[in-house]
Amino acid sequence: MFNNFNVFESSEKNVWKYVFTAEDKVAEAVLYRYNNFYERTVICCSTMSGCPVGCSFCGTGKRFIKNLTADEIVYQIKTILKDKQIEDININGKRIQFMFMSMGEPLLNWNEVEKAIRQLNKEYNNAELLISTIAPNVPDNITNMIKTSKDIEKVGLQFSIHKSNDNDRNILIPYKNKLSLEEIRDLGILWWKETGRHPYLNYCIDGTNNTEIDIKNLQTLFSPLVFNFTFSVVCSADENMKEAGFKNLSSIRNFESAFINKGYNTRVFNPAGQDDIGGGCGQLWFVQQWVKEFDKRNK
Repeated sequence: MFNNFNVFESSEKNVWKYVFTAEDKVAEAVLYRYNNFYERTVICCSTMSGCPVGCSFCGTGKRFIKNLTADEIVYQIKTILKDKQIEDININGKRIQFMFMSMGEPLLNWNEVEKAIRQLNKEYNNAELLISTIAPNVPDNITNMIKTSKDIEKVGLQFSIHKSNDNDRNILIPYKNKLSLEEIRDLGILWWKETGRHPYLNYCIDGTNNTEIDIKNLQTLFSPLVFNFTFSVVCSADENMKEAGFKNLSSIRNFESAFINKGYNTRVFNPAGQDDIGGGCGQLWFVQQWVKEFDKRNK
């Protein structure tokens, strides 16, 4: 288990990054407050220490340390709720979301993630539980993920795609054993049919992937009858993301409008309040430095 944690607060005091450490591991989680904690609270937690996927936009995705246990995943959420004195949020909160989308790929540590999901659903039965994945090609884990999603109606699914064609996506997300965009489409349709819920597609716009061709590719692949879109603005692993996020926000809104006009359900992840602490997944420089020091100690 972790023996220490640090907290980093955003300048706008609506986002907090928690870093959990022990001698042999580090994990990060991010807490978002919308208006007030009881109106809407979101916690994104780690499922791994480091990550083997190697996404080019992630500061800690190039070094895998170890899988986290279910207890270590749940511990992040419980510690945050206790630290903010909102342990009653399951009873008094209007909307609570626990997301498995900070460090780590949930489907590569599925046995422990599933245990955590079931425990969290038992203790916080009003919380939405979102799995965010690049879709590694692990058939047994995919089958079990669908089963868990059918068992627990609070489970949601999001695919991190970020590019509209496989060639570009393979450069951005170099993990080789992953589903193609067409296979993600087919899995999303299957999940929708099995659960009756719509999967999301997370698309992080970096200024090169919001062309008319990208719009056509995405709309040809993914039907608005099945898929919702999240358009994100955080695409960098450095310490100066906030201004870039705001700069891109208007172009992202323009890109979004092309999907709204075609009947898609969309949302935009606004950078307000988070990027001065590296609020995006794997982007807190404190964690990046911890990993470097860990490597030095273990040479």
